[in-house]
Amino acid sequence: PFQPTNSTRWPFHRHPPTETVHRTRCHTNCLEKPLSRAFQRLGWCVGSHPWVFLLVPILLTAALGIGFIYLPKEEEENLEEQYTPIGSPAKAERRFVQAHFTTNDSYRFSSTRSSSETNFASILVVSNTETLLESEIFEEVSKLDQAVQTLSVRKENGAPIHYREVCAKYRTFCVPSNPLLYVWQRNKSLDLKTFTFPMHNFKNHFIYLAGFFGGNTLGDAVGQNHLLLETKAMRLLYYLKTEVKEDSEQSKEWLVHFLDEFYNLKEKFLTCCPIQECYQLMEFQYGSYHRKFHDFSLQIYRFDCVRNKMWVAIFGVVSAAFAVVSGFGLMLYIGVPFVIIVANSPFLILGVGVDDMFIMISAWQKTSLMDSIKERMASVYGKVAVSITITTITNVLAFYTGIMSSFRSVQYFCIYTGTTLLFCYFYNITCFGAFMALDGKREILCLRWLKKPDQKYSSLKKACCLPFSSVPDEQGTDIHPMNLFFRDYFGPILTRTMSKFFVVVIYILYIISSIYGCFQVQEGLHLRNLASDDSYITPYFNVEEDYFSDYGPRVMIIITESINYWDEDVREKLEKCIENFKENDYVDRNLTEFWLHTYMDYMKRNGQEPNDKDTFMNSMSQFLRKFPVFTYDINITSNEIISSRAFIQTVGVSSSTNKKIMLLQLRETAEKCEIPLMVYNQAFIYFDQYAAIIENTVRNIMVASTAMFIVSLLLIPHPMCSLWVTFAIASVIVGVTGFMAFWNVNLDSISMINLVICIGFSFDFSAHISYAFVSSTKTSVNQKSIEALYLLGYPVLQSAISTIIGVCVLATAKAYIFRTFFKIMFLVMVFGAAHGLIFIPVFLTFF
Repeated sequence: PFQPTNSTRWPFHRHPPTETVHRTRCHTNCLEKPLSRAFQRLGWCVGSHPWVFLLVPILLTAALGIGFIYLPKEEEENLEEQYTPIGSPAKAERRFVQAHFTTNDSYRFSSTRSSSETNFASILVVSNTETLLESEIFEEVSKLDQAVQTLSVRKENGAPIHYREVCAKYRTFCVPSNPLLYVWQRNKSLDLKTFTFPMHNFKNHFIYLAGFFGGNTLGDAVGQNHLLLETKAMRLLYYLKTEVKEDSEQSKEWLVHFLDEFYNLKEKFLTCCPIQECYQLMEFQYGSYHRKFHDFSLQIYRFDCVRNKMWVAIFGVVSAAFAVVSGFGLMLYIGVPFVIIVANSPFLILGVGVDDMFIMISAWQKTSLMDSIKERMASVYGKVAVSITITTITNVLAFYTGIMSSFRSVQYFCIYTGTTLLFCYFYNITCFGAFMALDGKREILCLRWLKKPDQKYSSLKKACCLPFSSVPDEQGTDIHPMNLFFRDYFGPILTRTMSKFFVVVIYILYIISSIYGCFQVQEGLHLRNLASDDSYITPYFNVEEDYFSDYGPRVMIIITESINYWDEDVREKLEKCIENFKENDYVDRNLTEFWLHTYMDYMKRNGQEPNDKDTFMNSMSQFLRKFPVFTYDINITSNEIISSRAFIQTVGVSSSTNKKIMLLQLRETAEKCEIPLMVYNQAFIYFDQYAAIIENTVRNIMVASTAMFIVSLLLIPHPMCSLWVTFAIASVIVGVTGFMAFWNVNLDSISMINLVICIGFSFDFSAHISYAFVSSTKTSVNQKSIEALYLLGYPVLQSAISTIIGVCVLATAKAYIFRTFFKIMFLVMVFGAAHGLIFIPVFLTFF
């Protein structure tokens, strides 16, 4: 942070109470002075050749901007690749399942046995009456079902794609959209009040109804099931072929037509929704930059037309835009994927870029009009060298440490933003400095015109130089009214004993509430939050959560190695493991499906000996012909069973916390079993984020904070300052994380990015003030605190306000991603500014 060459040049108008003299602090300015001297030489060069430093960056921006031709337009975003952890356990489990168990969606499809996501259309039917279990309602739903199955779409060559061609099949028939509806369609005289839930025995064939009906009212028990008296919601599922690429493409074409017919929307399907929001965001970015122009113009505007910096402020925004074009263009050109959350980056770049602009303008306004442009630029660059360099390095490090994240979306965001921040730094010290030098020449020309004794324009000259926009000091430099406010009013009031007491009380309440909130925050990114609010996905997920959240995914229990199933001791161990799974609170013990149980009953009925290997293996083929559903559950050769699987039904996992606990408990149960087991469901690919998000967040924060501390030790010549900066970072992170819970923001890959941002901004705010404090030559700690607020309180306040204004446009966005960015950035700015302007200045006076 810059310091005036003579920090005692102005007297305090209001003296604070006297304090003990602050003890001498050690200095480690081995890098600070060389950096300042290098920047002074750069400032001299910029002042000498401003047009060169202005035009070269503009040409560079134009060249790098060509990379935008590679910006994806119609390409769908792979949600699994971008928003699930790299190398997660579920992905390894999926590879095992795919290697050991085959499926066939063209002949014997089973959704619970699929190892990966399948294409499907889903319709949720919700009753406005008490129940859907009425023949009239089933008749209407049946018409809807038939209308869906008669839909067809034409290829580009004119050939039709019918539903029966793309539907997943069981034998030669399309898989029914709803098993109970299918049974009723075959016999409409059935009494719908006689069905049981969650399983119904229809002519010795069990129909699985869990997940197909929701909002149920159950009656008397019938065996392990209950009569289904009333139901408020019904699900129709139309599974489509996915395994063969050509079939999958045709399925997607049919899905597009399905959505166009039923919802008249332009979205294609879930994975296409996020990328469309990206282009809608361009309007928000334009509005944000437009607001920035007005905001900065008002903040910098002065009635003194000579030293008015309105146009300089506007060019500061333009300079930040140059950085965005250059950084994004370079990344797109070299092939770094552009994900939807990267669209948040320009708002952040704008905030960081103008922070340095405020500091440079503040330093310029403290130079004397009597000096030459080259001397003034050298003075400005020498004063701001450490400030803008350390903020850039810390912010860039904070983002580049995000590359360590297990989420690719976070990695790409951090690469884009970190690189763009480097361009922002480069353009600030080149083209923005050059524009400031040119504006300095304008000041000189205006002064010469004002000094001419021309009575004709005397009134105009007076109007151009109204004195109340700033107050000159003894050296003829300006003191902004806001600087006077911090020096004469805010600082003295803040350093009073009673004020310090209230500040400490407020901080204690802040940290207690923040810690409480940290234990309440929810984890994980819900798929609905990747779509726009006006997408069909959002109400679908809302209804699904209201009516179909009782039953979770159906989980595979996989025996990963060849074991002796004919050995009674081995079967007892395996049965003990299965029983342990059933005892889990998140498992319905009555809905377990295991081929071995059925096989033992089959052999017992046939009078066969299950403990004999030859009998056990030789009877298997006949068993599978009688029970073909188990064909894909057993990986068998002529001599051994390589692997096999059972299924359990999870319940009560509607919240992200319950999903994480369930996943970890099931894996723990599998690890403790004497038989080598593995658990898997395709949903675990997304559930793994719940277990990984905290670990990733803590690791990124710790690495980034350590990097901040090391950089501050190297560039700030006061170790005590580095400690206070580290304290502020930790305090702001705890505050932001805690208040996320109060504002309904989950801890997910989106908010994790913002917490990384939090490190950089909290460092900036606290570093400026604490460094000014420890560098002050004042004799009392209160005076040191007041001087720090006088010198840098206004730039810190400007930075916070301008960044909030820049992101507030996102508050009206229709996507969770952008609203989350606004919420967390708002918290970061408020808490960061509060630490820089209130907490740190007070706490520094205690030591």
